[in-house]
Amino acid sequence: MAALLAADKPEKGFTALFNGKDLTGWEKAKENEGTFAIKDGAIVANGPRCHLYYTGPFKNHEFKNFELKVDVMTQAKSNGGIYFHTGYQEKGWPDKGFEVQVNNSHGDWRKTASLYMVQDNKEAVAEDGKWFTEHIIVQGDHVQVFVDGKKITDWTQPAGFKGPNKDMVGRFLQSGTFALQGHDPGSTVAYKNIRVKPLK
Repeated sequence: MAALLAADKPEKGFTALFNGKDLTGWEKAKENEGTFAIKDGAIVANGPRCHLYYTGPFKNHEFKNFELKVDVMTQAKSNGGIYFHTGYQEKGWPDKGFEVQVNNSHGDWRKTASLYMVQDNKEAVAEDGKWFTEHIIVQGDHVQVFVDGKKITDWTQPAGFKGPNKDMVGRFLQSGTFALQGHDPGSTVAYKNIRVKPLK
């Protein structure tokens, strides 16, 4: 199924954010920059914590309502993530926005497609070593996450929501850019065919 969903050219209405060749339009956090590399047309994260932010010109890297599709492949016991409504920061875990989890067999019980610490999924919905497509739709106060076309997460932000706890007060729907996560030296996650469709 994933092979059918994966696309070298974006679907109609979508714009590619990654050219498959280099990191034009993306900026690494200023810690452990070697965690990210380009290999076989994909962005590969492997190494100590680092985040890679989209800072390119499309929509001035500011997205509120959108569909984002990313083809992802994990190696065994790997952890990663895709952030939205975030903003560039030089180090640390992103303070702003939401993380959509990438994890099929890592020890963290929050598995792929979890809206991390907001609506968590405990079941593995994809396999290591195989490409799958994570599809995130944000419209108003509504977030949905699909994996290879199957809806896994469906969450509506309640009125007055300001994050799941006092340490995550920036985790609420607003607007911002996207980021990819390099989680730890034991994790290898590849991301490719990153494409977005802005919504009104």
